[in-house]
This record gives sequence, structure tokens and C-alpha cells, in this order.
Amino acid sequence: MSDRPNLVLPRSDLDVLMATFDVEVIGLIECLVSPGWRLSFESADAPAIHYNLSGTGRMVVSGFSAFPLVPHTLVITPPKKPFHIEVDDRTAAKTVNVVEAQWNSRFGEGIQRFVAGNVDPAVILICGYFRATYGSSIDLFADLSTPIVERFEPDDELGSKLQAALAEISGRQVGMQAMTTAILKQVLVTLIRRSLNSTSVWLERFSILSDRQIAHAFADMVARPSADHSVMALAQKAGLSRSAFMARFVRAIGSSPMVALRQMRMKRAADMLAAKTFSVEQIARAVGYRSCSSFLRAFRQVHGYVPAESEGKGRSAHGQRGGSGAAEDEGRDT
Repeated sequence: MSDRPNLVLPRSDLDVLMATFDVEVIGLIECLVSPGWRLSFESADAPAIHYNLSGTGRMVVSGFSAFPLVPHTLVITPPKKPFHIEVDDRTAAKTVNVVEAQWNSRFGEGIQRFVAGNVDPAVILICGYFRATYGSSIDLFADLSTPIVERFEPDDELGSKLQAALAEISGRQVGMQAMTTAILKQVLVTLIRRSLNSTSVWLERFSILSDRQIAHAFADMVARPSADHSVMALAQKAGLSRSAFMARFVRAIGSSPMVALRQMRMKRAADMLAAKTFSVEQIARAVGYRSCSSFLRAFRQVHGYVPAESEGKGRSAHGQRGGSGAAEDEGRDT
């Protein structure tokens, strides 16, 4: 069996992986830059998204060459990379006026607007920070090392979608965060679709998507987190030896298979707990545990606390022991 990754992902796996990631909107911002001005942002832990609504300028991400910003350009900048947006003043030799953006990360407290310049802006963008994750912390964009730049058309309606997200934040109605995250997920899925037809295919920049055989097994895990997964069964699904699968899984996903499975199960458990519809015992069974004590131990390892009986509906099986469930504690690795 080859240990060399195959970068061609089948549509069925991409469908699952695109359907199952969660989006967190950390903040959306309006950016307006006049000729002869530069708007600079310091590095942040999260990736950033930028969509140019109108005008022409350029963006510079630390460590990379400048690239043009024309209308309907969408850019994803990697985490931990400062960047700036600038517009030349044709009457001057270079851009000399700089505004340092002081971004407030408190999401949902109104629209932040950064203005660089005192005349009509030459470029107007919607920018923002976000996370796209599987489970509690497996981040699709965490290992992105180079900017993603794609040009769209007005008919793609990305601008109107992002403007609708800004309107949601401004309106601050019930469900604002749910609506905003749903809109941003549509934008990200549209961007990832574009890679399949882009002249510069960049899906392999995502470590999670960079290895077809690992992505195939991972897609099964996210689609069926409560199933009786084991490292050996997942390796067989990937068509790899156990040792090759373990090494390549850790390289692509950033954790061992059973740790990743626990994260996905506990994210689902936290969502079910928040709904206040199910007992703790019901939640434990729904995410693949027959032993409530093992479920509670895993929940505490991921979330840092044990859910109280009152957090579920009805009587929980707090402390009740059942049979040895499927991959209890995600420790079964055979």
C-alpha cells in the first residue's frame, strides 16, 4: 500500500466535509480606503475574509507579494499574518498615509467601520474574522499558510450575502448570530466550490483535505460520529496499514483519530445539552457511549466540566454504568 497521498477528493467526501463543518463569526467590518492611504491590520489568531464591493486597490499580506483588489475579489488571509489594504494616489509617488485598525473582537455589538482617508473611498470592502471547525477544535483554516484569492462575478451574489450579514449584526434581532454564521458558511462553501474549477486548484492547502485517503476516513467519522469506529477499521477504510494511517492522520488532522472522534462527539453532545431536550443518558447513547460514566469523563476532558443532571431533560444516568460501549473513551485502537 502506498504511503503517498492522493490529492484528488471524490465529490461524496467533499459533500460530507462541506456539510459538517461549523462556522463561528468572530466579527465583520466595513473597510473604506481613499487614494494615497493604507489601512493596516495586526496579526490575529483567526483567519480573515475580505470581499471587495467596489473600487480598485491592492492587498499585501506579510511575507507575500502584493495582489490587486478589483470588484468582487474574495480573499482569505491566513491566521497570524498581518496585512494591509492600500490605494495609490496617482499624484504622489507612493502611499504614505497609514491608519492602524484597532479591531474590537466583541461580536455583535454593532458594525465596526475603519476609514483610511478623508475623501471618497477608492475601495470598499467587507472584512471579518472567523473560524470553520469540525468538533470542538479541528480548524479547517488553522494551517492555511498562503492567501487564497478568487475573483467572482456579481451574479454569484457574495457581496449581497455579506451585506446581509452586516445588516443582521446592525439589526441585532433574535437569531442574529445563527443567521450570520449561516450566511458566512454559504460564502465559504461557494469559495471552496470555486477551487474545483479554478485555474489554480488550492484545496490541498487545507491539511484536512490534502490527503484523499485520510479525508475519506475523516468524512466517515464526521458523518457518523456515534458509530463503532476504531483505528484499525478506519485504516482499512482508508486503504492503509495501521501505522501509515496513524502517521498520515496526525499529519493531516493534527490529532490522533480517537482524539478527533472524541472532539466531534463532544461537540454534538454540547449542542444536544444546550437544547435541553434530552437527558444526559440519552445524549451519551446518541454520541456513541453505552456507559454514562465514560461519557461524562470524556465530556469533562473536552469541555472542562461535567454536565449537571438539571442541564438535561428528565432524570440523567449520572454515574450509571452500562456495558462497555463502542470505543469507550475513544480508547479502542485495534
